[in-house]
Amino acid sequence: MKLSKRLELVASMVPEKSRVADVGTDHGYIPIALVERGIAVRAIAMDLRPGPLERAEEHIRRAGLWGSVETRLSDGLSKLSPGEVDAAVIAGMGGELIIHILENGRHVWQDMGRFILSPQSDLDKVRRYLKEQGFGLIDEAMVEEEGKFYTVMAVSQAEGISWPPGRDKESAYLYGPVLIEKRDPVLLRFLYKEQKRIEGVLLHLKKQETVSGKASEGALKAEKELKRQLHEIDEALRSMGPE
Repeated sequence: MKLSKRLELVASMVPEKSRVADVGTDHGYIPIALVERGIAVRAIAMDLRPGPLERAEEHIRRAGLWGSVETRLSDGLSKLSPGEVDAAVIAGMGGELIIHILENGRHVWQDMGRFILSPQSDLDKVRRYLKEQGFGLIDEAMVEEEGKFYTVMAVSQAEGISWPPGRDKESAYLYGPVLIEKRDPVLLRFLYKEQKRIEGVLLHLKKQETVSGKASEGALKAEKELKRQLHEIDEALRSMGPE
């Protein structure tokens, strides 16, 4: 099974010989690839809706993996039993939904060796939640695909895995303490791209202000927020050290 760059990164964080649950499986590509490659000994493709599960079942049959990859109708982790799998993938959805799924799946936390998460928004909220709930960061990585940037993180409540010390700055929650620590090249590209974009928007706002002679309340509010974002980008870049 050929995967996209984003899904390859997700798959790379699944431990060898795991039993894996893929929450929000959609087409079932991740569990199929993991079993085909021998990374997973067994997989459960889970989704809230029957439609995606039917698509996943068709792909599983075509791959000849019926019996090794099970499908299960489930609202998040609700239909998963404690200790049933070693790792769970929750990817391709918004950060607040991932938090909701984790919160409602507390019954599997203690027996879960690893969660592999890939939020598409609100990464800072996800990281804050994870830290507050005692999850440690095993790894973080970032990939660029078709002009979009995706972050994948592996987390666990296992003994000996903790949040990186001294990484409580806002920039670390926004951009990732491990990504900053290891000076991830994709994160660097993302930060420079965002820096340039925000500076362009600020310049445009200044030009509008010059033409009108006065900035509107909305423009002032937008400018303040953009400058805050620039500050956090600068903070992350400083933390990553000189090129």
